[in-house]
Amino acid sequence: MQGGAGTSKKLVNRDSFSQFLANLTFEQEQEFKLGNALFRKLWVASPSSTQASDGLGPLFNSRSCQSCHLKDGRGHPPLADGDATSMLIRLARPANTEAERRLIADHAVLNFADPVYGGQLQDKAVTGLAAEGKISVAYTEKPFAYPDGEIVSLRYPTFEIKDLAYGDMHPEIAISPRIAPPMIGLGLVEAIPQADIIANADPDDANADGVSGRVQIVRHPETGELTLGRFGWKAQNATIRQQSADAFSGDIGISSPASANPYGDCTQNQTACRALPDGVQDRLGDTEAPDPVLDLVTFYSSNVAVPQRRDVDDPQVLEGKELFYAAGCTSCHTPKFVTTRDAPQKEHRFQLIWPYSDFLLHDLGDEMADGQQVGEADGREWRTPPLWGIGLTETVNGHTYFLHDGRARNLEEAILWHGGEAETARENFAAMTREQRQALIRFLESL
Repeated sequence: MQGGAGTSKKLVNRDSFSQFLANLTFEQEQEFKLGNALFRKLWVASPSSTQASDGLGPLFNSRSCQSCHLKDGRGHPPLADGDATSMLIRLARPANTEAERRLIADHAVLNFADPVYGGQLQDKAVTGLAAEGKISVAYTEKPFAYPDGEIVSLRYPTFEIKDLAYGDMHPEIAISPRIAPPMIGLGLVEAIPQADIIANADPDDANADGVSGRVQIVRHPETGELTLGRFGWKAQNATIRQQSADAFSGDIGISSPASANPYGDCTQNQTACRALPDGVQDRLGDTEAPDPVLDLVTFYSSNVAVPQRRDVDDPQVLEGKELFYAAGCTSCHTPKFVTTRDAPQKEHRFQLIWPYSDFLLHDLGDEMADGQQVGEADGREWRTPPLWGIGLTETVNGHTYFLHDGRARNLEEAILWHGGEAETARENFAAMTREQRQALIRFLESL
């Protein structure tokens, strides 16, 4: 029961990540299904006869939320056929002046976007407008030798943006590829008491275990107060609503009450984009996705259930669990939390959950670095991703690509890429016998 009372007990199949919390009411189930319909909705360019569906782009990455979060699961890196739909390229440069450094220190901004291309590369555009560019990736195979003599091959990605349509980027722009993460359990994560996450932070490594998780502090999008970031690859968003609004804006080019620009990530320097019509319909509201669209998508995103674990009594799984703990993996992948009694939605309240994440920022070393600062996170730091549901990735999405850029082709490779603060845990894994390593992975597959 990884997701508390809301854990899904449905049959294991391609829809395992698309179930609603088991403790929702009948009326909430209807709200969930309406949100799901909007999550799957295909937006179209303006002007259109389907006025409640137009406003796409004009620059965009996908036409629906579902396109990236296919079956509410994990995205993939660019495929051989060039499909990069479920991967985004974030664009950012460091602060160059004292004034810019103060803006980041005051949490007024997370970083600084490209003056032409904005904060994200859009590789698609409406008819008559050029897309910003294309994502290309090449891999170099890198051998890893276990102490017992076994050798495995890891693939190191080199990402490149080709066919830039609007001139060169700023010379200091760092590109950060990020695949779409699964949608399960987000409302439960939002319901974890902030103090419980902060309590696990050890920025100065006071306990000398080599792990020094740090909190990501951001401005609350509604109150402006400083709060804990917990969503996104660098924990840059504090709420599911803001995460949803940012995705509407940056990925699809759709404005909403929480992100009202109808041109999305199209910058002032992209005059051709700005000259095209938007999809705001006065009779419907002052944004392209007016209320209750964003509220329904937020409700949906907050109530996608975590599937129950499998094979929990299997001897190999139990051995793998013991090895996972002994290797030090739980220093970052904190097994469990209890959600607050004060959560806005009662179905999220006081639930024992097992996300296997501390939701803190950790330095994972040079080889995993993207060189991009995002608020408190530097270019080597990433939020610990939850592990619940990870064993169903192939069932739901038909692949086993892991890590922020999908470089790992399976769970073994994902472990071996861990460096920095996770290096000791990786070395402990490497020192195991082959049978022990298989048992640990078998445990992960049960989550």
